[in-house]
Amino acid sequence: MNQVEVFVEIDAPPAAVWDALLSFDTYPEWDPIRRTIEGVAVDTAGREGSAEPADLTRLLDGPMAVTVDPHRRLGWLDRLVVPFAFDRYHEFHLVPIDDGERTRLLQRETVRGAFAPLTFDEGRVERAFIEMNDAIAARAERRTSASPIA
Repeated sequence: MNQVEVFVEIDAPPAAVWDALLSFDTYPEWDPIRRTIEGVAVDTAGREGSAEPADLTRLLDGPMAVTVDPHRRLGWLDRLVVPFAFDRYHEFHLVPIDDGERTRLLQRETVRGAFAPLTFDEGRVERAFIEMNDAIAARAERRTSASPIA
């Protein structure tokens, strides 16, 4: 099993970070992995409330959303045709800090399977996650600074 974890602290509340994560249509603009996400991971109509997963909907060209806890956690499983040949579990954890005014974001990927030692480049994945976390932070912080103060 191989695993990469990257943290970033974001000057925005978890709801703003969650909204940035759910803006799937914008991923190709800023995601260094050049990910394309299709489908809907959660019922976004109730983002501020207790939104529940719409279903286990396919994401990313085949992966399946397996964990959706609004404003807290989003995870998916991607499998190379045969189970345990190359399985990737990718997740984001959002932890409120500073009384919920800021967010600590963890991005983690766990890779298992017979092909993992041959295909998983930990350094490349870590660099991409750092770039992606920085991009998510910038998007969420822009959203927060553009919001009118109540």
